[in-house]
Amino acid sequence: MAQLLNIHHGFNFRDLGGYRTTDGRQVAPHRLVRASKLDQLSERDQAYLADYGVRWDVDFRSPEERDLAPDRVPAGATYHFDPVFPYDETQVTTWKEQQKAFAFDAQGGYKNMLQTYQDIITNPQSQTAYRQFFDLLLQNETGALLFHCSAGKDRTGMGAAFVLAALDVPEATIRTDYMTTNQYVGPAVDEVLTTAKAAGANANTQESLRDLWIARSEYLDTAFATVTQRYGSMRRYLSQALDLTDTQVAQLKQLYLL
Repeated sequence: MAQLLNIHHGFNFRDLGGYRTTDGRQVAPHRLVRASKLDQLSERDQAYLADYGVRWDVDFRSPEERDLAPDRVPAGATYHFDPVFPYDETQVTTWKEQQKAFAFDAQGGYKNMLQTYQDIITNPQSQTAYRQFFDLLLQNETGALLFHCSAGKDRTGMGAAFVLAALDVPEATIRTDYMTTNQYVGPAVDEVLTTAKAAGANANTQESLRDLWIARSEYLDTAFATVTQRYGSMRRYLSQALDLTDTQVAQLKQLYLL
């Protein structure tokens, strides 16, 4: 399992080092860090990440999310804004906009997420964003590249899935890494639901909000099924949709595997 970083004012910060590949190699530590939003980091947290070796901060959030909660970038790290969507399709921060629809459909959040994961695969902006993500990964010769969204679950989860797949980490391990988010989002979910209840959200809305925040295997299933349906395999998706060449895959393995 990926190592949870000791962040006091943030959640779901994890080093992907240690995962085994199909040929028995492993992902190097202090090289790939997935995370949630960085706007609440304390000075201590920023110093921790700087000491940990974070040299790149890749932000998958929308322009609105960035403007509402700008990153507190660790010293020595370069910030790269790389929005997967032009707006926040995961809707984890602006629940009021969905309240009316969710109030009448307990499955509203769940359906929203299934559509989001299909969009992550097919949306041209998403493909461009993840291609830029790989460009940055290929430039990262030393230190850690941290990539994040708001909850570190959906856009970040798929970023992790793509890079781990490129490194030949087995799908079962990728699924385990994806679902691990649920171990760390509990307090954030509770805060969202408490706020929603105080504002009068009914049971349907609360159920939808929970589905927006937690990781479900069906979400990842939808993404992988869309990959298979449109491209035949993850390898072909990386090649055809993200223009990742065999030479670049070899470079990634050289950079990120032990």
